[in-house]
Amino acid sequence: MALFNRLGSILKRSSVAGTQVPVASMLNSIRCMSSQKLFVGGLPWSANDEVLREAFASFGEVTEARVILDRDSGRSKGFGFVSFADTDAATSALAMDGQALQGRNIRVSYAQERSSGPRGGSGRPGGFRESLQLDNISRYAPCSLELL
Repeated sequence: MALFNRLGSILKRSSVAGTQVPVASMLNSIRCMSSQKLFVGGLPWSANDEVLREAFASFGEVTEARVILDRDSGRSKGFGFVSFADTDAATSALAMDGQALQGRNIRVSYAQERSSGPRGGSGRPGGFRESLQLDNISRYAPCSLELL
């Protein structure tokens, strides 16, 4: 039923906008509705993998629960992912959306695949396009430099 509601809302939005619905959008909706992996946002900083697993274990068999950590500090970034053994468990776990976990209201939704393109920046390696020579270093230096 949720699948038909989702597809219906996509079709309704396209008819209001006067455009055709891209087939890729509809297929992505179907894929997301059959997903076993959920995104969990708004996690407390103290949450770890075990806290996440325990919070969702009542909905079905949790195959993986992972809190994403900052690479440098090792602290939680405030979000994570929970994977279930079957899609029915994942669908029922969406009921956790807006519920409190260790005093914070969490957001739960189907996980989206990350796009394969570059992740930020201009897509070019390095920080400067020009070579740093004495004549153009003043562009990048915050103050004038005296050369000895």
